[in-house]
Amino acid sequence: MYMEPVEGLELTPRKVEYLKYLSERGGTARTTEIAAHFKVDPSTITKTIGELADTGYLLHTPYRGVELTDDGKRYASFLVKRHRILSLIFVRNGLSDEQACSEVSRFESFISRNAVDTMCRAMGHPQLGICGEITHDDGCMAERKHS
Repeated sequence: MYMEPVEGLELTPRKVEYLKYLSERGGTARTTEIAAHFKVDPSTITKTIGELADTGYLLHTPYRGVELTDDGKRYASFLVKRHRILSLIFVRNGLSDEQACSEVSRFESFISRNAVDTMCRAMGHPQLGICGEITHDDGCMAERKHS
């Protein structure tokens, strides 16, 4: 049964980065690829992957890799959207694309879903961020359809 993340604050910044990375890779990756991308020891990845699998966001097959579950795909989609909305705000206020992405990566996991949806509405539900399309397949888009 799917349960929408209540706040968007449930995961540590590192776990947020892992889910966003998997989302950008189409939802699957080998553990060694994740470790190489984040420049960490494979044992660190395995531990964190196990914790994400326990939350229901990933399926982990040892020696094969990981795959986002349906819940993981929905949550990762929100995480990417949050990053892109926040980055777009920074660019619109003078930062370069690179600066915006870097700065947002420092604090994005501490911004709630409600805050992101409020900013999204205030910005007119933008369709394109600095690093790609902004999807609105969650409550924010549903509100847009009714307004």
